[in-house]
Amino acid sequence: MPLKRRSAKKTEMAVHSNHKAAGTEEDKDSLKQTILLAAEPSNKKWKNWWIRTITTLIMIGSFFFILASGHVWVIVMVEAIQTLVYREIIQIAQVPAKARNVRWFKTMSWYFLISTNYFLYGESIMHYFKQIVMVDAFLLPFATHHRFISFVLYVIGFVFFVANLKKGQYKFQFTQFCWTHMALLLVVVQSHFIVNNILEGMIWFVLPTSLVICNDIFAYICGFFWGKTQLIQLSPKKTVEGFVGAWICTLIFGFLWTTLLMQFDYMICPVKDLGVTAWSNVTCEPKNPVFTSVPWQLPPMWITIAHVLTRQDIQQVWIAPVQLHALVMACFASLIAPFGGFFASGVKRAFNIKDFGDSIPGHGGMTDRMDCQFLMGVFSSIYYQSFIKTYNMSVGTVLATTINSLSIAEQLELIERLQTYLVNQAVLDAKAVARCGVETLLRKD
Repeated sequence: MPLKRRSAKKTEMAVHSNHKAAGTEEDKDSLKQTILLAAEPSNKKWKNWWIRTITTLIMIGSFFFILASGHVWVIVMVEAIQTLVYREIIQIAQVPAKARNVRWFKTMSWYFLISTNYFLYGESIMHYFKQIVMVDAFLLPFATHHRFISFVLYVIGFVFFVANLKKGQYKFQFTQFCWTHMALLLVVVQSHFIVNNILEGMIWFVLPTSLVICNDIFAYICGFFWGKTQLIQLSPKKTVEGFVGAWICTLIFGFLWTTLLMQFDYMICPVKDLGVTAWSNVTCEPKNPVFTSVPWQLPPMWITIAHVLTRQDIQQVWIAPVQLHALVMACFASLIAPFGGFFASGVKRAFNIKDFGDSIPGHGGMTDRMDCQFLMGVFSSIYYQSFIKTYNMSVGTVLATTINSLSIAEQLELIERLQTYLVNQAVLDAKAVARCGVETLLRKD
């Protein structure tokens, strides 16, 4: 046992010395990287420009192709990105875990990911597809006891973790446990909000995502040409000029982009059928009133400005409320969401790494590109639920309440009363209902 402890300690010291050396090199590199984009040598600057431009165009093209393929594929894309980001974050803690010979760390990390996804996506499925889940004999028990099953899955992982605690490694193992749960909270839980945005209507996914992408692109462009003032030490190449320029460009883009997106029912309709694509005949009535343009009376100063510019007497303009909501989202994407990126930069500096990975040429790892998207997804979901969503009773909600709250006898009584109502409304034929009443439909065995 003493020999094992000594060898483990030597390995740990070697790892720490490597991290320390890497930290020294990183500090040197960070000093070099404080050269702003506008001041970089022309050859290096334009080489990075073309690498980032090509990979960005490829990602945008792939993004729109997946969007057109349907909601299912968009959700699969989000799940794949979530898994890659989670993997990159967990890998940061795997090196010291191997050095200390901590078993099952990687296995438990993936187990908690699976159990958390089971709970979160199960909640979404039951909320948006009650009318399917509640009438399926196989799925009904899983839906009814979903939260209990999820709790049992988590408890199994919790007990497994406690059972594998090793003497002398307690502090380290609990640190790894906390690291895993931090990754679950910051990545998996936040991506769950993004999936809910997709199910509420594709526009609530496309718009926030596009705003962050637009802001990132214009921050790079404005910083590339005019950046002179450093914005924050955590990201030395971020400039005030890029930050402000991207904000203005994102506001303009958000207003115009929303004007285009709201023209397509595929974008604005909540999901009812997961099989639809951009080429399907999608309709939804009634539509959310935020997509209906209404007249807005212009202030006197604006009327004067409009007259000077157009030589016409413009008293009012027609604007849909969603276009104004898009401006709020654009402000968040420009002023707050970048701090998700600064947070990720702080994590990288804390662990002395330049990027979370190298999966995207010119951009780093998947986490380096998605650090702002998670925060933006949570905001857009909460903002939508608070200020935009209209709450109407759905067939799924009524069906779930009927199944869970009424006895069989009460359900049969409800059917009879509903039949009577539809007969009185001249929807059903009274004679046909009399011939095929509820009692005649009951099984005799």
